[in-house]
Amino acid sequence: MNAKTTMSAKGQVVIPKDVRDALGLKPGQALDVVQTAGGVMLRPVAEKSGRSFEEITAEIHARIKYDGPPVSIEDMNTAIAEMWANGGPHWDR
Repeated sequence: MNAKTTMSAKGQVVIPKDVRDALGLKPGQALDVVQTAGGVMLRPVAEKSGRSFEEITAEIHARIKYDGPPVSIEDMNTAIAEMWANGGPHWDR
């Protein structure tokens, strides 16, 4: 999607409504302003969940059940390398 806008004397720009709607941008939404080789990119700032690290970790542990022995980092790295060698992750398996 391409759109045009004009910068005001104060340096303000309006993001066209169809673009705001497509991206789900709301009034007051924080945006990162990133200088690129070709210009400027506006990127929505990720909203914090408000949950602690411990809460997020507990949720992950609740979703992913593993009752086997501990696995070393080396074994994990080997498994990941094998997965990518075999065409990458296949979440539908």
